[in-house]
Amino acid sequence: MFLRIQDWVAHVQSEGADSRPALLFLHSLGTNLHVWDPQAARLAGSFRVIRADLRGHGLSEVTPGPYTIEGLAEDMLGVLDALGIASAHVIGLSIGGLIAQALALRAPNRVASLTLCDTALVIPPPETWHERARLVRSQGMGAIAEAVLGRWITPSHRETPAGRGLRQMLLRTDPEGYAGAAEAIAAADFTAKTPTLSLPAHVIVGSEDVATPSAAAEVLARALNARLSVIEGAAHIPNFEREDAFTDAIAGFLNARGGQ
Repeated sequence: MFLRIQDWVAHVQSEGADSRPALLFLHSLGTNLHVWDPQAARLAGSFRVIRADLRGHGLSEVTPGPYTIEGLAEDMLGVLDALGIASAHVIGLSIGGLIAQALALRAPNRVASLTLCDTALVIPPPETWHERARLVRSQGMGAIAEAVLGRWITPSHRETPAGRGLRQMLLRTDPEGYAGAAEAIAAADFTAKTPTLSLPAHVIVGSEDVATPSAAAEVLARALNARLSVIEGAAHIPNFEREDAFTDAIAGFLNARGGQ
């Protein structure tokens, strides 16, 4: 479905009965809501699974950058409002994890729990993100594709159907949408704010992630007094590379809370 959210139109998918507890999935930079396909397929039987393409990604409208993490969080609050969802378990991957932190800080009553995947309190250095934004605006997504894919997935996964699918998600991302979101990452730092949150939290990281490594995940988990799960043999997008282990980790955390 397509929903008008203030100044833009969001592409959103909702699966599962409206009466079930809601899960809001927030994807990573340069992907789209389909990065969560493996999790949606399993969890929609017990939850209402909400997936949205971020501003400038997938089939959502592109607006000129730079964006802000706080603005992207407001976008997702608008999605929840449009769907009549009072609160949701929020699950964010990479930039999605930054957006999830901002959403919880902005509206803690709307967040039943946080699951933060392959993300951090801050993802430095900002110069890297500004350079990526410059490259894709001037040369297109192909200019960064191989370097990005090298961080997203382990070498053995590159030529699998899922690995090749991730490459297509990246290449088909609008350069301005990617650049605007990269600039949002450059400016984001939740080091002081996220430790003030008090809500159930779970941090997940791929053991081979070099973009937001285990050390950053440990810092984030301590800041939130959160459960920490390490997905062995996976890099920055473990939900695609090790989908069963990743989904088991999410389900285990939610089921430990009674699925509420």
